[in-house]
Amino acid sequence: MNPIKFYAELINNGLKNLSFSNKPKSLYDPIKYILDLEGKRIRPILTLMSCNSFGLDPKEALSASLSLECFHNFTLMHDDIMDSALTRRGEQTVHVKWNSDRAILSGDAMLIFSYQLLESYDLKTYSSLNKLLNKTALEVCEGQQYDIDFETKVEVNIDQYLEMIRLKTAVLVGASLQMGAIVANASKQDQTCIYNFGINLGLAFQLQDDLLDVFGDYDLVGKKIGGDILENKKTILFHMTRSNSTKIQISELESLYDTDKLNSELKISKVTSIFKRAKADILTSKLVLDYTDKAIKYIDDLSIEESQKEEFRVFSKQLMSRKL
Repeated sequence: MNPIKFYAELINNGLKNLSFSNKPKSLYDPIKYILDLEGKRIRPILTLMSCNSFGLDPKEALSASLSLECFHNFTLMHDDIMDSALTRRGEQTVHVKWNSDRAILSGDAMLIFSYQLLESYDLKTYSSLNKLLNKTALEVCEGQQYDIDFETKVEVNIDQYLEMIRLKTAVLVGASLQMGAIVANASKQDQTCIYNFGINLGLAFQLQDDLLDVFGDYDLVGKKIGGDILENKKTILFHMTRSNSTKIQISELESLYDTDKLNSELKISKVTSIFKRAKADILTSKLVLDYTDKAIKYIDDLSIEESQKEEFRVFSKQLMSRKL
């Protein structure tokens, strides 16, 4: 069996075996619902891959991987409320299907589950995992707040935007890999190295996600092209354009983001044209390649078997080509 499919099957079976039968059902049903909306399971897969690469049975890292998946879905549940999102993975978001109060409380319960799942490890391992999850959880909150602040901030430079997505997205990818390394008792040097691999891969993935939302293909992306533009989301393309345009061009771009009077297709067309004129698509593509290359270099430095390094390279290639 393909190793990635094997890891995904382990995770999905593990999630199905989690006990959410406690009463009241009104608290636990939303948790079951969001976990059943099977995503790519990228983060828990990386935890199992990491553990396996350092010579330990990946099943030993299953609880850590499930902890991360619960934490990730807790953040999605709350993010959807803040973003007023209507759908998640093609289905109704939790707050739409039930209500915001239920989504907040069920999300909180899922966060607690993510910590409880780490209690199966010995004290030393538990302490290291718990410390890392605490650090990561706080960073994700910081990233989310920056994201909210940047929507109304007049000027945000590219470095600030990159730091925001590092905190909001990339640190959880890095933590997923480091957790697997911690369970396998890898050296501190290898833990740092595989964490940095995850940080750079997470940055590359998010930047590419921003790019594909405007310049991608529906069949590849799986969502309507131009959604970020219609929601007035100021992604890397917006900030890249601002830093490579005249004051008049910037004013034109900002006026398009400030209006809801244009029909959807016209707004997407006009903004996309401005992005292309500033070469934001080309510059962002280069940034994606730079971070992907950085990620792969960290894999080369790991003290693991070459076959295990190749597994990470293959995973990275499939992830970035959206074939996972």
